Amino acid sequence: MSGTDESVPLVLYEYPFNEGIRTMLRLEHLFDRLAQLMPRDAPVDHHFALATIFEIMEVASRADLKSDLLKELERHRGQLMGYRGNPAISEAALDEVIGRIDRAFSGLNQLQGKAGQALAGNDWLMSIRSRISIPGGTCEFDLPSYYAWQQHPPEQRRADLAGWAGTLTPLGDALQMLMGLLRDSGAPQRMVAIGGQYQQSLPQHKSYHLLRLRMDGSDGLVPEITGHRLMVSVRMMRADAEGRLRPAGIDVPFELTLCA
Repeated sequence: MSGTDESVPLVLYEYPFNEGIRTMLRLEHLFDRLAQLMPRDAPVDHHFALATIFEIMEVASRADLKSDLLKELERHRGQLMGYRGNPAISEAALDEVIGRIDRAFSGLNQLQGKAGQALAGNDWLMSIRSRISIPGGTCEFDLPSYYAWQQHPPEQRRADLAGWAGTLTPLGDALQMLMGLLRDSGAPQRMVAIGGQYQQSLPQHKSYHLLRLRMDGSDGLVPEITGHRLMVSVRMMRADAEGRLRPAGIDVPFELTLCA
């Protein structure tokens, strides 16, 4: 938030306006977790990296996800093509972004079937997947071959994980491109929740996909966000001694970005 103390910890919250963006945010969260776990050495970290790959496959199994992502890439490409010839827009920068969209589109379009489908034919991986959601279901006496894999050197485990995760790369690249374009479409505005409450009507002629809220995280406040295509509402809450959220009832400044 411009004009604020750089030392103040700012926390970013994002709220999706539709089910498609909700799915994309979940996948983005999983890809980010996978990227943090894979470089580590411990077998337990690589266990959860593999579990994350299975979670990505589960979320990405939605039948229309791939076509939705391709349509969104096409939509953004069409919007950017409309800026051709605009003297205020750098043609070189425009070409670079459109080129990145085209590469993401091509990679995802060439992906056969659903994301992770190539892994579904690996019986060993699927035997792990079938037990990984069972509490304690991957113990060495249940899956001795998986336990043996966990004893391999970290470099070997990482190489295996990289190969399996690579089948999901086109999805991850398209997702990263789309979410970056979506977030860049909004301009942050400084707002105040008077008495801890904020409401804003949204224009009927414009469809927003994502709300981003950034606020001071040092005072323990949590925003409770609700919204639909016509209205956004934010209520500032504070946890009591037992962790239950209660209305804060104080004026709270924050930064709001609506992304279309």
